[in-house]
Amino acid sequence: MTGGRRALCVVDDDADIREVLSDVLTFAGYEVILADDGQSALERLRARKNGCRLILLDLMMPRMNGWEFRRRQLADPALASIPVMLLTGAGTAAKAIDELRVEMTIEKPFDLDALLASVAHYCDCAT
Repeated sequence: MTGGRRALCVVDDDADIREVLSDVLTFAGYEVILADDGQSALERLRARKNGCRLILLDLMMPRMNGWEFRRRQLADPALASIPVMLLTGAGTAAKAIDELRVEMTIEKPFDLDALLASVAHYCDCAT
């Protein structure tokens, strides 16, 4: 499920981060799907008919954290191929890249220009 040419999912329990990312990404022309934890993200992604190009994922969240979300995402054939970019301040970036098989990590606090460039790589260049 890699349709939705410019759709991406932001999964973070911090409402301020979700709001800022939603505003910035929407202004840049992306369709943004918001989720406050891994369980909500799985539900929203599974319900989409047009797919998603990228998931921006926080690791530390209540209910279902990023580690469990990624495990379940990889086990779901409809979602497994969606690339994941971690947004983390947990200092576990190197370990997470290997264990979670993510494309990259962006440490919080992040630079919005760098984030937009990384998002563009997955959402604008993917076929």
